[in-house]
Amino acid sequence: MTFQIKQLEEQFNTRLFDRGHGRVTLTAAGELVMAYAERILGLSEELEARVGELTDELSGVLHLGTSTTIAAYWLPWLLEGFKRRYPRVVPRVSVGNSQTIEGRVMDRSLDVGLIEIVTDQPTLERRHLGQDELNVIVAPGHPLTFEKAVRADQLAAQPLLHREPGNGIRDLVDQFFTSAGIPYEDLNVTAELGSLSSVKHLAAAGLGVAVASRAAIGRELKAGQLAAIPLDPPLFTPLEVILLKDKFRSRLVNTFADYAAEEIPRLASERY
Repeated sequence: MTFQIKQLEEQFNTRLFDRGHGRVTLTAAGELVMAYAERILGLSEELEARVGELTDELSGVLHLGTSTTIAAYWLPWLLEGFKRRYPRVVPRVSVGNSQTIEGRVMDRSLDVGLIEIVTDQPTLERRHLGQDELNVIVAPGHPLTFEKAVRADQLAAQPLLHREPGNGIRDLVDQFFTSAGIPYEDLNVTAELGSLSSVKHLAAAGLGVAVASRAAIGRELKAGQLAAIPLDPPLFTPLEVILLKDKFRSRLVNTFADYAAEEIPRLASERY
């Protein structure tokens, strides 16, 4: 490695490292060479995937981002089927709120996003995958379990376990209250949480009520850990796949987007 570094320093006629006081640090030129080396490695990875496409064997790394709800429920089933069909593809999954995932697809740090908001960004292509009903979730025996459906004013009177800003479900719940003429300041927000599992745990422990995707609470409902009540009027979260509008998009990205657009509606029909 030392020989290769010396060769590079001779080639560029400059030092790439400062050595002294028992420490080795990159010079400004070294940082520049490092940045380009990382880009070259990334292009090499992309080249390998594209050559694989020419041989009809889909392979390579898929940088995929999903919302927390999709990651918790839909993603495992989706990836299982995709990996069985394309075993040489390596998914690298990032989980965040829908707004964060949207931004990372736009800045090209992710290839594909699975989110719960309807994007209006002109640089993005979106495909609607379906929708999921949102329910109020509470501990079994909670007074709201005796209601057929929960209105906004009833929900506003409860300690609310809310999602973090930027979360798709958070935006829908805020709109639900706004439509009923209830400002955010009038809500009794007891916590803002970025983790779906934390929301479910605290609701099951009786520390507040929350709104969650019906798909994400099936296990807890069957186990009797949570109870769920519909909203009045009903509220639904969209399921969307997003990717950049790019004529040079890889076949791997297009194939996964097409697969998600077919598979999630199929999974939904089996589970409801």
